[in-house]
Amino acid sequence: MLRDDINNAVKDAMRAKDERKLSTLRMVNSTIKNADIEARGQGKPPLSDGDILGVLQKMIKQRHESVELYDKGGRAELAAQEREEIAIITAYLPQQMSEDDTKAAIAAVIAETGAAGMKDMGKVIAALKAKFAGQMDFAKASGLVKAALG
Repeated sequence: MLRDDINNAVKDAMRAKDERKLSTLRMVNSTIKNADIEARGQGKPPLSDGDILGVLQKMIKQRHESVELYDKGGRAELAAQEREEIAIITAYLPQQMSEDDTKAAIAAVIAETGAAGMKDMGKVIAALKAKFAGQMDFAKASGLVKAALG
């Protein structure tokens, strides 16, 4: 379903002659296809929507790192280009959870899994990723889980 949305957006960007959006969405499609090929090589099925969300989040993270480097290097035009790509890719992610919602979800998962200490952190993070893929920043959630279990 997410693939179809992206492919339809590519067609719309072509019709609108929106070069930035078109090139960004083509890059997204290429990255997804490469991940599909890698999965096929490991005997796995094509990427699910949840897997695609993970790919999109990784792409956004890479662009944030690039923006930081371009800003430090005084390359404002390249940083602006990366920010435009971030905005385009972010449109395909579900709405991110607020910090309060994230804390509530973490508390619920800790109760569900019966996590008692730091040794159960991996189990909690895995359950969060299964339930809230694409909706939660797991770098921040990891710190919150650590605080809750510590």
